[in-house]
Parts: sequence; C-alpha cells; structure tokens
Amino acid sequence: MNDSVPVIRIISANDSIPANDSVVIQTAAKEPLTLMSYELMWTPDPLRATWLAVIIPGLGQIYNRSYWKLPIVYGGLMGCGFAIAWNDEKYGAYKQAYRDILDDADNISTDPTRSYNAILPEGYTIERMGGVSTYTNVLKDKQNTYRRYRDISIVVGVLVYALSIIDAYVDAQLFDFDISDDLSINIEPQIYYNPNLPDQRAAELKLAISF
Repeated sequence: MNDSVPVIRIISANDSIPANDSVVIQTAAKEPLTLMSYELMWTPDPLRATWLAVIIPGLGQIYNRSYWKLPIVYGGLMGCGFAIAWNDEKYGAYKQAYRDILDDADNISTDPTRSYNAILPEGYTIERMGGVSTYTNVLKDKQNTYRRYRDISIVVGVLVYALSIIDAYVDAQLFDFDISDDLSINIEPQIYYNPNLPDQRAAELKLAISF
C-alpha cells in the first residue's frame, strides 16, 4: 500500500510535468501563481451599514472604512448639540425674566438678583432700556428669538443625523464602483481605405467610452 502524500506543485506553462507527482496545477502564465490571485475583496453590506448608522451615528462610516468622514459627522452633531444647549439656556433665562417682569409689573423690584435685572446688559438699567413697557417687549422678543434658534438647531441636528445614515448606505452601495482613471471618453479621427482602391478613402470620428 502506498502511503505517500500527493505532491502539489504550481508550475508554469513551459515547465515539464514530473512523472512522480500525483497532482499538478498548470497555468498558462509564465509567472507562478500568487496569493493575490485568490484574494477576495471585502465589500460592505449596505443594509448593515445603514442600521449601524441608525444605532450609533458614525458607526456606519466606520463599518465602511470611511474614517475620514468621522470628524465631519461628529463635528456636525457636536456643533448642533452645543447650539441647542446654548440657545435653550438663553431661551429659559429670557422666558423666566419675561414672566417675572409681568408678575412685578405693578412693583418693579430693584433687586439685582431678580431675573429681569440680572439679565440686563452690564451698565444698563430698565430706564436706559426704555422703561418697563419697552423692556418687557425686549424680553418677549428675545425669548421668541432664542426659542426659534433652538428649534432650528434641533432640525439641523436631525438633518445631520439623517445625512450620516444616507451617506453610510450610499457609500456601501458604491464601495466597489470603478472610479479609476480608465473611466474616460476618447474622441479621435480615423481614416479607412480600400487596398484595392487606394484613391478612395473615408474619414470618421471614433467615440470610445472606457468603463
């Protein structure tokens, strides 16, 4: 009984096949096969990239290996978060001052810790702001302004979050899309002639699209 282990070799087309080898892999190329010939290219799953981006913003970009997009995603979300917090704080302060000045309309307090006095610009008094009535309208307008800015910041934050999800999906879909330099359109003239009738020639434009 022959217990010998079959020999597997990779040979070129110009090599002779040894008679004592049990298995021979022959290629048409003169160069030996390499591991690169069998390498499988990884491609992301668009559905998985989308769900990862939904669960944690930026995780879809990490899954797609688009790491350079992370500062854009997180920078946009952090900027929107800061804008929401800052405008909400201002809105709350002016809202409280507006309510307090309405409650004290008949007896305006001079206490500097009172909300409508504490929110005054440095060096200003209610009289310098145009009186109680004018200052009350200013507080109302400021309250509405910062509430609008806060709401806009929330909308922008939702849009940034949605765009990060869309980007993760599209990036995964187009991951293996060919964007090499071979994608081109070439227009060049060509002249045809009949060898039997050398005096008769035809000219045309050739349009070549490379994919």
